[in-house]
Amino acid sequence: MKLPLSLAPLWPPRLALAGSLVLAGGGLLLGQWLVSDLLHVPGGGLGLLAAGAGVVWIGRRSRTPRFEEPTSAQGWVQRCRSVLEQFEAFEGDNTGGGQQRRLRLQQVLDRDGPLKLALVCVDAASRPSLESLQRALAGSKPLELSLAHPLVSHAGERVWPTGLEDQDLILFSLSAPLMAADLLWLQQLPCEQPAWLLVRSGQGQSPNAIRSELTLQLDDRWLQRMVVLDKEEANLRSALVPIRSELQKAGLTSETRQRLLRRLHQSWQAELEQLRWARFQQLQGRTQWIVAGSVFASPLASVDLLAVAVANGLMIREMATIWGSTAKVELLQEAAGQLARVALAQGVVEWTGQTLLGLAKLDGGSWLMAGSMQALSAAYLTRVVGRSMADWLALSAGVSEPDLAELRQRAPLLVAKAAEEERLNWNLFLQDSRRWLLQATS
Repeated sequence: MKLPLSLAPLWPPRLALAGSLVLAGGGLLLGQWLVSDLLHVPGGGLGLLAAGAGVVWIGRRSRTPRFEEPTSAQGWVQRCRSVLEQFEAFEGDNTGGGQQRRLRLQQVLDRDGPLKLALVCVDAASRPSLESLQRALAGSKPLELSLAHPLVSHAGERVWPTGLEDQDLILFSLSAPLMAADLLWLQQLPCEQPAWLLVRSGQGQSPNAIRSELTLQLDDRWLQRMVVLDKEEANLRSALVPIRSELQKAGLTSETRQRLLRRLHQSWQAELEQLRWARFQQLQGRTQWIVAGSVFASPLASVDLLAVAVANGLMIREMATIWGSTAKVELLQEAAGQLARVALAQGVVEWTGQTLLGLAKLDGGSWLMAGSMQALSAAYLTRVVGRSMADWLALSAGVSEPDLAELRQRAPLLVAKAAEEERLNWNLFLQDSRRWLLQATS
């Protein structure tokens, strides 16, 4: 959502001054007075047109920062510590969860010692002996070679053991020809995890024939990271030259540390999103009925412009605090306005009004009285736009943060997704609406 809309580009100077007062914090009463008593926005389609015009100004290009992933381990450390501070803001300083997270971060930072390798497989018969492999990989740097249990699926799902994330390199041993289980496990291996394939040749198969066959089965990722082993292990050391070269290159442990920090940040970010979403739902529920009350008390037939202005003004700053957004207010204004315009263009208000009208005919009661349909439509519009904004802030707070150009491409999908999810909660919304109407009319 965004701050109350600046109406200066659209209206005469006197009204522009009133719009400035709204931006300065005039609040709900001033916003309602501006729209209903001064502007006299008519209802129906013209009201929708005015609502759309009220957010057209957000299409102006502005110099907004493009968020980028950190390119160094130190950058990821700063991101992780920033997430820890946000956890503390939600949970407090002395929680057990916070202490465990800080300990986990320190363990990653203190990670040192020999290079860590893990030998994994689906079929234990395909792997070379651990002693032979240790001798073949020996070099100037100390190695710690581990033998993982054969990979098995659980309830039909293939998930790589979490302990393998800490390895500097994974050696995946297979036998030619490859089985379907081998290929399925390879598809689940994270792309950022360094790995090599050790392919055991079958009886009477030449290495070139095996390579040609595997080229048709494997992704491009593996074409230059594959070693074909003979049935005998006498030439194992010469066959593993490219793997030894990678182990001896500088910075391998630093790359692993950066990868671990990145994954740590991602897991914490997902956990933090759950806390943020719970806080946002409280804000969403509170704001929608404030908007509905403002519209219900107004004789204005159209709710669109008022709903957008009030909802943005009430929600944007608190949502930015919830998601720890450091973006400029102007950026948030443009983002929320873009989402609001798309929501109006997709007919959120029309769908709500038609549905409420149909329910009123079926109900036959008096719970939908004069003004209540506009009020509930405004509340629903607030929910959809707020949820869309929450999704965008979640993306902006994560590892890959889209800029405004990307938002303009994502906006229709974000709004459509939010509208669909809110429609699934329609019965709950109606129950809350009935309670609110009883209070509003008592």
